[in-house]
Amino acid sequence: MPKTILEDTSAEIIVKKSKFIANLFYISSIEEVEIKLKEIKKKYYDAKHHCYAYSIMTNNGNINKMSDDGEPSGTAGAPMLNIINKNGLVNVLIVVTRYFGGVLLGTGGLVKAYSDATLNAIEKAKIINEQNGYEAEIILDYSELERFTYFCQKNEITIIKIDYDEKIKCNIEINEEEKDKIFNIKKEKSIKIENIKIIKEKNIRKNTEI
Repeated sequence: MPKTILEDTSAEIIVKKSKFIANLFYISSIEEVEIKLKEIKKKYYDAKHHCYAYSIMTNNGNINKMSDDGEPSGTAGAPMLNIINKNGLVNVLIVVTRYFGGVLLGTGGLVKAYSDATLNAIEKAKIINEQNGYEAEIILDYSELERFTYFCQKNEITIIKIDYDEKIKCNIEINEEEKDKIFNIKKEKSIKIENIKIIKEKNIRKNTEI
């Protein structure tokens, strides 16, 4: 099963007076990558290099991309992506910002520094399962809400939001197995669910530490 991170992390290492600041983010789209890169470049505006690598899980396979951002070709982005892939992570972006310390590190030194910075950030992260799933909208009566929320808690189903209108409207995140459970509940009427609508496919994180 693919793995990802529960929360963003950061790490910093010093190699021959050069400072390497690694920021590891959870992301699920290229748009999020662009936002995070802008944030990093603004935060560390006086740094010359903001090297990055990411892997995004899709139904058609993973999207992988990397950038050396001015460092010698193959010394930053590629080793960073290699660390991500070796750890089996998806939907993550690693950005390593470098402040040059005046001492050249050489090709091998750069590869090791960017790899170590990436690994340090990953080692600080809580690793959890990442799955293909769905966002679903559930409509039910007020009288069924307590039973439904208990069912979600028991089965570790995330409730994104609850709208209190004429009827209760719950938005939840479910994987394939949980989707079957929800539809079975409606069919068996163990909880009186008026309607179930799959809104969209999405990647979901299960808060189970690996």
